[in-house]
Amino acid sequence: QVQLVESGGGLVQPGGSLRLSCKVSGFTFDYYTMGWFRQAPGKAREGVSCLSTRDGGLRYADSVKGRFTISRDNAKNTVYLQMNSLKPEDTAVYYCALDRSGDIYYSDYDWDAGRYDAWGQGTVVTVSS
Repeated sequence: QVQLVESGGGLVQPGGSLRLSCKVSGFTFDYYTMGWFRQAPGKAREGVSCLSTRDGGLRYADSVKGRFTISRDNAKNTVYLQMNSLKPEDTAVYYCALDRSGDIYYSDYDWDAGRYDAWGQGTVVTVSS
């Protein structure tokens, strides 16, 4: 059974940085797609970034492009989301999610929560002075 465990959330001042981690366990296939999503209070869940471990393809939402970086450490079975220049509007619960296909479609389908097979429990990021 696939399990995703996130960590790294917290309180940070505007302009600060955080690195979220998503450790994968129980996954026996050769590759997957990892997505990062967030949900702010009173708002719908939105896709932030995704990465394919099959071909290294990656994608970012326009709202975080140039500030967030997704990466992976194969040896640790962990995917990271480095978040820089954080803004109050980045405040949300952040989730990682795994899709067994290993594909990135470069379309709205990448941000379709229904395509992801497993989800982490979420980690809270608060950007405030």
